[in-house]
Amino acid sequence: MAALLDARNVVEIGTGCGISGVWMMRGMRSDGVLTSVDIEADHQRLAKQAFTDAGIAPQRVRLISGAALEVLPRLTAGHYDLVFCDGDKQEYPQYLEQARRLLRPGGVVAIDNSLWHDRVADSGVRDADTLAIRETLSAVADDENFISVLVPVGDGLLLAQKR
Repeated sequence: MAALLDARNVVEIGTGCGISGVWMMRGMRSDGVLTSVDIEADHQRLAKQAFTDAGIAPQRVRLISGAALEVLPRLTAGHYDLVFCDGDKQEYPQYLEQARRLLRPGGVVAIDNSLWHDRVADSGVRDADTLAIRETLSAVADDENFISVLVPVGDGLLLAQKR
């Protein structure tokens, strides 16, 4: 997706161990910068090592330790080509709101775990994570400012382009 967008500026919510960040960096422009937010300092330490091992220059990665919903409002509106959401599932609706603000026209929000272990399609499943993911999917479907597709790979990936 980063390569398709010729992405220069990407936000990742949920750094994890850096694998998704490495893959996004490989698709980004050579002058691209990844801003990755995670509340867990250990995740960012592991990611930093993954970026180093992959040969990614340190100035191309901005690791921000903190709660996503506190960090995202401080990022520049309309500046990002891609926002990748893989953080706290219960915060997905708020991540979507922030992605709307952060994305440039033509930018894409990618929401991981959109099928959530096949729970999203089962209306009988009503745990907080599943409900939040359903709410996010509905909000994208109802928003005429997004063109979206749900890709049924792995645990599901929702891609929505901002018009």
